[in-house]
Amino acid sequence: MVTNSVKYYLNTNDYICRFVTKYIENMRKVRFIAVVAMAAALAVSCKSQEEKETAFKAEVKAIIDGYNTAAGEIYADSTLTDEQKNEKIEPLYEETHKKYVDLNKVAFDKNKSNRIAVMALQNIFPEITNQEVIDYAAQLADSLQMNENVVKMVEAAQKGLLTEEGKMFTDFTIEDSDGKTVSFSDFVGKGQYVLVDFWASWCGPCKMEIPNIRKAYETYGPKGLVVLSVAVWDRPEDTKAAAAEHGVVWNQIINAQHIPTELYGISGIPQIMLFGPDGTILKRDLRGEGIEEELSKYFQE
Repeated sequence: MVTNSVKYYLNTNDYICRFVTKYIENMRKVRFIAVVAMAAALAVSCKSQEEKETAFKAEVKAIIDGYNTAAGEIYADSTLTDEQKNEKIEPLYEETHKKYVDLNKVAFDKNKSNRIAVMALQNIFPEITNQEVIDYAAQLADSLQMNENVVKMVEAAQKGLLTEEGKMFTDFTIEDSDGKTVSFSDFVGKGQYVLVDFWASWCGPCKMEIPNIRKAYETYGPKGLVVLSVAVWDRPEDTKAAAAEHGVVWNQIINAQHIPTELYGISGIPQIMLFGPDGTILKRDLRGEGIEEELSKYFQE
C-alpha cells in the first residue's frame, strides 16, 4: 500500500530526477555550444594567423623580387664591364639588404609568441652575428625556443662563436672532385696571409665579389697574399664552369659542400675571411671595398 507521503516522495523524487536529467541535457548543450564557439574562435584565429604569415611572406618576397629584377637588368647590360656592373649593383644590394633586415627585425619584435618571429629569425640568421642569433632566440616564447629550426640556428651560432675573429682556424679535409685529398691547412697557417672566399656557382652575390677578389689577388698576390676559393653547397661541374667563366685563376678547393660551413658557422655566402700567417682569423664577413681596406692594414706600400 502506497501512502500519500510515499506518493509525495516518489512524485518529488521523479520531479528531481527529471529536473536533473533536463539540467544535464541543458549543460551538454551549453558545453557543446561552448566547444563549437571555441572551435570557431580558434579557426578564426588560425585563419588570421595564416593570413598574417602569408602577408609577411609576400612583403619579404617583394623585396627580393625587386632586387632580382633590378640586378638582372644590370647583369644583362652587355655594354657594361664586370666592374661597372659591380659598381651599380653594390649600392642596390646595400639598400635592399637594409630593407630586408629592417623588415624582418620589426616582424620579429611584433611576433615573439608566434611563428612569424621564427620565420623572421630564419631570414636574418645569415645577416646578424652569432651572439645576436642566440640573444634573439632567447626572446622567443618558451614553446618557440624548442622549435626545430630555432634549435638548429642556436647550435650553428654556438659553433660560430668558436670561429670568431681572434680565434685560431679550424682545419678540415675533403676529397675533391678529382678524388684527391685536400686540407684547409694546406693553405692556412703556413706563414702567409690568406684571403678565403666561401662561395657557390649559383650564388649571385658571390659572383659579384669575384672582381674584388681578383683585384686583391692581382694587387697583393705579388706581395705574398694567398687567395683561396672554397666551393660549398655546389656541384663540382658547376663550380668549375663558373670559375672558368669568371676567371678564378687562384687556389681552389672544390666539393667542400657543408663541411666548412658547419665548422665555421656559415649560414650565408659569400663568406670572405682573412687569416693571419699563424692561422688566426683576422676578419670575417668581408665585402666590396672592405676587402681592400682590410688588406691594406697588413700590406704597406
